[in-house]
Amino acid sequence: MTNQNALKPLTPALDSHDHDHGQGQDHAHGHSHAHAPVETSCCGSPVCGSAPDADTADIPKGALLFRIPTMDCAVEESEIRRALEPVAGVKGLRFRLGERTMAITADDTALPQALDAIRKAGFKPEPLGDASAPATGAAAAPARIAGMSTGLARLIAALVLAIAAESISFLALEGKGFMAAEMVLALAAIGLAGLDTYKKGFGALVRGRLNINALMAVAVTGAFIIGQWPEAAMVMALYAIAELIEARAVDRARNAIQSLLALAPEQAEVRQPDGSWQTVMADAVPLDTIARIRPGARVPLDGVVTAGLSAIDQAPVTGESIPVDKTIGDPVFAGTINQTSALEFRVTAVAANTTLARIIHAVEEAQGTRAPTQRFVDKFASIYTPAVFAMAVAIALFTPLFMDWTWLQALYKALVLLVIACPCALVISTPVTVVSALASAARRGILIKGGTYLEEARKLKAVALDKTGTITEGKPKLVESTLLDASGNESAVFAMAASIAGRSDHPVSKAIAEGLKGAREEVGDFTALPGRGVQATLAGQIYMLGNHRLIEEKGLCTPALEAELKRHEESGRTVTLLASERAVLALFAVADTIKESSQAAVAELRALGVVPVMLTGDNAATARTIGAHAGIDDVRGNLLPEEKLGAIKAMQERYGAVAMTGDGINDAPALAQADIGFAMGGAGTDTAMEAADVVIMNDDLRRIPETIRLSRRAHAVLWQNITLALGIKGVFFVLAVFGSATMWMAVFADMGASLLVVANGLRLMRAEKQA
Repeated sequence: MTNQNALKPLTPALDSHDHDHGQGQDHAHGHSHAHAPVETSCCGSPVCGSAPDADTADIPKGALLFRIPTMDCAVEESEIRRALEPVAGVKGLRFRLGERTMAITADDTALPQALDAIRKAGFKPEPLGDASAPATGAAAAPARIAGMSTGLARLIAALVLAIAAESISFLALEGKGFMAAEMVLALAAIGLAGLDTYKKGFGALVRGRLNINALMAVAVTGAFIIGQWPEAAMVMALYAIAELIEARAVDRARNAIQSLLALAPEQAEVRQPDGSWQTVMADAVPLDTIARIRPGARVPLDGVVTAGLSAIDQAPVTGESIPVDKTIGDPVFAGTINQTSALEFRVTAVAANTTLARIIHAVEEAQGTRAPTQRFVDKFASIYTPAVFAMAVAIALFTPLFMDWTWLQALYKALVLLVIACPCALVISTPVTVVSALASAARRGILIKGGTYLEEARKLKAVALDKTGTITEGKPKLVESTLLDASGNESAVFAMAASIAGRSDHPVSKAIAEGLKGAREEVGDFTALPGRGVQATLAGQIYMLGNHRLIEEKGLCTPALEAELKRHEESGRTVTLLASERAVLALFAVADTIKESSQAAVAELRALGVVPVMLTGDNAATARTIGAHAGIDDVRGNLLPEEKLGAIKAMQERYGAVAMTGDGINDAPALAQADIGFAMGGAGTDTAMEAADVVIMNDDLRRIPETIRLSRRAHAVLWQNITLALGIKGVFFVLAVFGSATMWMAVFADMGASLLVVANGLRLMRAEKQA
């Protein structure tokens, strides 16, 4: 498959970003999407949650893992990389921003220098141990929650001190003692709330960069210098509290998919060599172990049923609302719920490689890619913040010369502008929305491999659909049985056919055996007739179960039978005939039946203005029949893989953006050429999960129009957030220059805008009504 972007391994490794930031490219379907430089002005708070596109690589042995609590977004990751550039002996870095962790491979002599360089850049690396050991978001969560609780107490204390300083100022209490108290309270509040901001802010200024930490450091320092001590303290305390609130809100979106991890139980009940059962940790269970699930319990690992019959609720993995019956030979998936009876199953995947774990890792990887709107916002922010900073400097220097303002008034208004210039709400407006949409889709059994595909799905004008396994079930079923011997007993004749078909491994024979009910008879002298069918002896007589060719060779074909065969063949059915040595006894028509959801999916696509087209390698007659049942007008059969590729190119010229839906293997060229490739994942088919841009985990075509609707909703929310963030800033910009906006009002406005865009983005976490 040539879809390079889709071939990244789904491994539980930390995110790797080893290339130079700002130079990455998406390689999807042969199209290049230029990334905006990530050295942009970022909020600096724990809310960006997005990293540039990168390949995921395994953590090398010997790497050490560090948690960096204040490493919040891709910009600060880049700052750490810059700080480490002069340090010789640093061999490799791996980052996972969602967990705020960094894995570093370095010489023994270089490691202390590297950690010192990170500290000088304003960050505090906390050792966590060997990075080659598995790490999960769940493991990092307790430390993160504990850190937030400690930080909240400190910030509340800072706010109380700032309010006390503001109260002294408001009451206009005079005297050196009150002035000294006001200053001391303000300094204490700034010290409690803003030390990290100052360290990172001045570090950014030294490196000639403007981010929100730099803006806040300059604004608060300036306010303190001009005597606005209480306001400086209030601004820093409110800003720090806003950061913490935003961090908690956005962590909800960032870790939404991690909640799926809790669905798989930590323990499994496994059979011991002596036949007894013992409960052990699920992550210690090896392959091919026999495990047991009781009614009402969750499946701990992926496996294949070896004993029992039960219904399984697969909603956590596939999004299906209706439980699926499972019996011997059927697969079960970690995190799903056993409902009716006990089951035994053979483990087919260890805990770190279950379908559920692979979904989580794939979505985590998708969260590390930058959507087109996000790249636009980052580029805009890189221009916006320096422009506002320059405007603030101009107001401070020149307005006293041309307007009736004092130098202190001009400087104060300039400082208010610096606070308004915070791009926090703007920068977080996109990643929160994208991550929420990706998590919502994953919970519905739709695995979208990146923000690019989430955004591009709304542009689709046509969807090409493979037939077998996509529109149809992908396996033959007995659709019609006809007794042709008027003197025969239907039950007895059908029982003979079922008995003979049951001895064969051919898919058509299996479909006949499964479709016919009743008792089986003893079969003797079973013989395969290559290219024709099979022959067997029942009750001392020879019977044949074969195709049209076999019956013609035996001289048993009649004009009436020919007409009946032609009727079935024109409908795309495979006909098998049961015959004795003297006459044809019965006819059995087998066909690949259409899925129940296909008609509804095609109707939904049409309602969205998307044209459905069938592309199949099957014969034209069968294709037309299936297309008519599904409601598809444009049906193209007898297509080789390269012809499907040509058909996709022609559709792109005619319609514009086109998606291809297939199994991810036979349709590889067409999937690669299409703007978006959808694969029917079959609840975790390895190749499909690796090959496509979007994987439908339960093979339900209705998930395709659902993806398009989600894409349109996400696009609308993205631009609502951008408009909201810029609109609020525009209003306060005017108030700051021509009105009476204060610094703490500007902080409230920025905090409010940030929380509004976060809340708006989180709305996408609400899934559509289940189909």
